[in-house]
Amino acid sequence: MKNELRFQFFPRSQGITKNIKDIIFCFEQEISKIKSPDNNLSSNQVLEIVRPHLEKIKFIVETGKSKTQKISVPVLFGFDNSIDKAFNADAVSEDGKIVIEIEAGRATENNQFLKDIFQACMMFEVEYLVIAVRNEYRGHKDFEIIYTFLETLYISSRLHLPLKGILLIGY
Repeated sequence: MKNELRFQFFPRSQGITKNIKDIIFCFEQEISKIKSPDNNLSSNQVLEIVRPHLEKIKFIVETGKSKTQKISVPVLFGFDNSIDKAFNADAVSEDGKIVIEIEAGRATENNQFLKDIFQACMMFEVEYLVIAVRNEYRGHKDFEIIYTFLETLYISSRLHLPLKGILLIGY
């Protein structure tokens, strides 16, 4: 399976929806350009490559690092429904129910995937999280490491997330 797109939806007891299939297809279309370890791309470079496909399926995608280019998803509301706290996402579906985070080098080394999960759980009305990570980074099998973590999380059933599901994509 080296250099191939891989994916797993959690919980494994549920199949994937059409919207989730569409997201997978966005990455499949560009796998030759983004696959690891052949292509040593940053997460922003991967996002830039899949952006047109995500926008085609009605996702709002981050266009840069300035405040106006980032995608802000509400977490806490204050008086008069003003947003007191928000987290940024790489992309969010038009209806606000699916958040996409693309990680490159920091996915497992800094446990960035855990922060992605936490933030998605806090985001208002978000139902699904998609985490796209390298299959391999500096000899680490990032997809497999995160797969094992998510498998343990869902099988143990000791922690219940407020999400309907998490899609893990390995590129």
